[in-house]
Amino acid sequence: MIRWLSTLILALAIAAPASAAETLKVGYVRVMDDAQAMVAYEAGLYKKYGLDAQLIEFSSGTDLIKGIVGGQLDIGVLGFSNAFTWAARGADLKIVGGAQRGYHSLVVRKDAGIDSVEDLKGHSLASQKQGSTADIVLKGVMLANAGLTPDDLNIMGVAPAVAVQSLVGGRVDAAFLFEPYDTIAQLVAPVKQVYQIGDVWPFPCMVVITSAETLKNRKEVLWSALDAQRDAIDMLENAPEKASPLITDYFIKEDTIKSLDKGEIPAEQVIEGAIKTNDFSAKLTDQDISRMKELAGIMQSQGILPADKAFNVDALLDLSWQNAREL
Repeated sequence: MIRWLSTLILALAIAAPASAAETLKVGYVRVMDDAQAMVAYEAGLYKKYGLDAQLIEFSSGTDLIKGIVGGQLDIGVLGFSNAFTWAARGADLKIVGGAQRGYHSLVVRKDAGIDSVEDLKGHSLASQKQGSTADIVLKGVMLANAGLTPDDLNIMGVAPAVAVQSLVGGRVDAAFLFEPYDTIAQLVAPVKQVYQIGDVWPFPCMVVITSAETLKNRKEVLWSALDAQRDAIDMLENAPEKASPLITDYFIKEDTIKSLDKGEIPAEQVIEGAIKTNDFSAKLTDQDISRMKELAGIMQSQGILPADKAFNVDALLDLSWQNAREL
């Protein structure tokens, strides 16, 4: 009787359908800063944690945040400045994890006579659209620390790929770029890097953002997503040679890149090098949070956030996941 009952239980267990994977909609921008979202998807890490993930691409964090606010996305990897802007308008958002600490470099044409940020005065520079995280740190940190204002040069807000082509064609003298476009520019254009903001002013450029409602109603799903992205970050940080083949096609469609002076270089090698320049981290440290508060003050001085009262960064933070995981 016992043997028969055990056999029946085993048969029922085998016949029982597996629990359906939880759906997850992840917003991302096609930049190296968002590599954790791409790697988590391509390496099957979302599936590992029981998630049926869909990656949805946006042209900028400014556009991506609208998907979170509107409820079309569960989470997004984007600049925290976007959350600040919408929170100031009344959106109930939460920053729930880290992603990448800012890598933004100033590359300049070798024939432009620019050897420092101070030398940008009177020159043309390609960067991201106005109000983006890159634009805020460009004007509020890089230029300000060099004693320059945006009016001292001609700043054009364009897509990073367009910025690289503008350098190649000589239509701009400089560009403020993130990876992998910095690495690509140095291979295909006659440029040199003269500044990298992460070396002098590290800040948590990209974070994981969700809505307070999604966090309340789908907490376990979001935590599983953060677990998957944490594993992706571990691969990016410790095994870039494994991560590179997974995401190269997101940035480079050809098998190789023809450089100015090094011949044909495998695309995966280019992306692996770009990965290595970045500092990926799932954890937001006290120093990261302090830098976020500093940047909120810069946004107020730029008129992006209301200047009549202090902006409450702490109200946007929910670090329960990283505390539970003891990161």
